[in-house]
Amino acid sequence: MSKPGSRGPRRRTDARGPGRRPPRARRREPQDWFAEQLVLVLSGQRPVHVLLGHARAPAYERLSVLAPSAPLRPPPGGRAPTVGGVGLCRPRDGAIEAFARVTAGGRTRALAFRLERHPADGRWQCCAVELDAVP
Repeated sequence: MSKPGSRGPRRRTDARGPGRRPPRARRREPQDWFAEQLVLVLSGQRPVHVLLGHARAPAYERLSVLAPSAPLRPPPGGRAPTVGGVGLCRPRDGAIEAFARVTAGGRTRALAFRLERHPADGRWQCCAVELDAVP
């Protein structure tokens, strides 16, 4: 029933019809998520500890060394770095070796990382991280 002074019953504003479910969000691939998170950490937009549960000790230590200098930080007034594309290979089941093209400060940079599935819970963890020559 409509309220006094309103123009009638509310209408649906989404594209669903009767009995239709909302569209499912596309599931993100682990290498895409990790590439974005690594760029956020290496550009100084997020602290390194956000990846604490997502990185094994060697990768976390490497990030702890790289992150303070924020090698992907944009110049003053510049645009935030963006992931231009992610490539990968699967050397074995449960492992991904990936690279990302990152545009930062007018330059294209290379970021490489390795992901492995945790044997106990199946989550992906970053095992190694390398950035092209750090200026």
